[in-house]
Amino acid sequence: MVRLVNLAAVAAVLVLNLAGDNTRGAAAAGIQTRLVADSLAGQLLVATPQLTDPRFVQTVVYLVRYDASGAMGLVVNRPLGDVPMARVLEPLGIDATGVSGSIRVHYGGPVERARGLVLHTADYVGEGTLVVSNTMALSAHPEVLRAMAAGKGPRLTLFALGYAGWGPGQLDAEIDAGHWITVPSDEALVFDDDHRTKWERAVARRTIKL
Repeated sequence: MVRLVNLAAVAAVLVLNLAGDNTRGAAAAGIQTRLVADSLAGQLLVATPQLTDPRFVQTVVYLVRYDASGAMGLVVNRPLGDVPMARVLEPLGIDATGVSGSIRVHYGGPVERARGLVLHTADYVGEGTLVVSNTMALSAHPEVLRAMAAGKGPRLTLFALGYAGWGPGQLDAEIDAGHWITVPSDEALVFDDDHRTKWERAVARRTIKL
C-alpha cells in the first residue's frame, strides 16, 4: 500500500524545478514533440534477479527513448507517496481555488531526481510532450499539471520524479549481460495501482526464444 505521507519538501523541490525553467527540463531529458519509432521505445524494461543495483532491484521501466544516442525511461512500480494537488499548483502561479485531491509521486529513476515528469496516455499532447507511441506520451511542462487539475488532462497519468538514462550502447550491454529483459507494454500494467505485483506480472510476459 502506498503511504499517505507529507511530501511537502519533495513538492517544494519539484515545483521550484518546474517553475524555474520550463524548457530546460525538457531539453535535459531529451524531450521534444515527435513520434519515437525506435525498436524498444514503448516497451517495458524489466530488471532480472541478476541486477542487484538497489536503484533498480525488481523495477519495471517504461522506455520512452531508445536510439543511437542512448536510452531513457521511467520506473513505473515505485510509488513514493501522495502530495495535495493544490500544493503543487500554487508555487507555479496556477490558481488552485477549488482544486482538491492529491497527486501520487513515483520514483522515476536516479537521474535528475528533482525533475517532474508525467507519463500519460496519448490523448493529451501539449508543450514539451514526447509522443512515444499511438497510446503513450511523456510531458515535462507544468501546463500538463494545470490541465490535470482542471479535469482536461490525459485520461491516465503517472507522475514521477527523475528518470533512468543510459549512454550510447550502455543499455544494450546491460541487456546482453542478462540484467534486463524487454516485454510488451500496455496501459493496465503501466498505470494500475497494484505496484507490489507489477514486477512479477511483467516478468511473466517474457517469451522464451528457441
